[in-house]
Amino acid sequence: MLLLLPAACGGPFTRIELEPDQEGARRLARTGDVGAEVEDLVRPLQQRNTTPALVVGVLLPDGSRQTFGYGTTRTKGGHRPDGETLFAIGSSSKGLVSAAAAVLVQEGRLSWHDTMKDLLPEAALFSPDAQKITLLELATHTSGLPRHPFTPRFLVYFTEFLFTGNNFYRYLDRDYLLDYLAGFKAPEHPGVRYSNIGYGLLGHTLERVTGKELATLINDKVLLPLGMQATGYDPAQLPGYHQRAFPHAGDHPKFIRRGRPVPEWEFTDILHGAAGLYTNAYDLLSYAAAHLHPPRQPVLARALQDTLEVRVKDSDQDDRALAWAISQVDDLTITYQVGYVSGYSSYIGLDRENLTAVVVLQNSLNWQESIGHRLLLRLGQAAEGNFKITWELDGGRHQ
Repeated sequence: MLLLLPAACGGPFTRIELEPDQEGARRLARTGDVGAEVEDLVRPLQQRNTTPALVVGVLLPDGSRQTFGYGTTRTKGGHRPDGETLFAIGSSSKGLVSAAAAVLVQEGRLSWHDTMKDLLPEAALFSPDAQKITLLELATHTSGLPRHPFTPRFLVYFTEFLFTGNNFYRYLDRDYLLDYLAGFKAPEHPGVRYSNIGYGLLGHTLERVTGKELATLINDKVLLPLGMQATGYDPAQLPGYHQRAFPHAGDHPKFIRRGRPVPEWEFTDILHGAAGLYTNAYDLLSYAAAHLHPPRQPVLARALQDTLEVRVKDSDQDDRALAWAISQVDDLTITYQVGYVSGYSSYIGLDRENLTAVVVLQNSLNWQESIGHRLLLRLGQAAEGNFKITWELDGGRHQ
């Protein structure tokens, strides 16, 4: 049972390991055909029926972008997904939460070194260790808080999830978390401990400081300025809701056959900071582009760059920024986020040196897939040849 827990819902702990892939980079340098490389990387997943639907989005140095859709949004009555198809992105939601927090820091309303005792009236009821937790520690997973409270109740819900796909966080509301913090004792050497409840607490803190719901705050500070109109916590209010990608079993839930439909999760208010957003590949490419080509709004531009700054170096894991992880793959530095939740997987990767980005969305939870890293690696290595990239669009080829 313990071996199953890390793969249930969350984000990266250790480096994404890749096999050498010089052939793909050489081919891309020779042909400039990005679409062919995407096909090459996706084909094994299709052959293994890994996921019903998959969308890959690519951002190139000149700002041009393209998406590639495969499979079907649902096994019965679905359609081929595209760049406008909605997916849940699980823990990749944390990136937008940290971006909103960074905007408040740039505006002078918060400091990364503010503690819970400084910011929350209810922190008077927290344990001394919980009172000392800073915003920066929450945003970098270094607060000592666990992924979730490890209790008998959680084990019951998680066991149920393995057989039904039901949300094992459904009991974890604001009152439950605040009560947990009253008895929290930090480990002696916390290091990096990936924490969904830590980001839940971060989101709660932003709401208390601003007096706004987290959804409104993210919308005002990040989504509207970047033109991300298909991103939000309530998918029914987003364009394309009825054509969204529906969740299916993948690596999890463990005892539901791969490809079978699973329940769509709804998160409690306190966990909106950790997960719960829906979006599409086009919006995520806009989000990625804003980190590579600073937006016109100077405060937001500074905030997004702040989220990319390495805050924690670790010899055993990838370095950590604010919701981003930084991985060294050969000579390439990849800055990325991943999100896993029952029925969905998401990936956002940046190559800041070559000004490229890749987004990968799936409607099943597949823990070990590395399409995004591998595509960024091919793009980065091929770019050394200064090739011209071509797309096949509408029956013609475009450079």
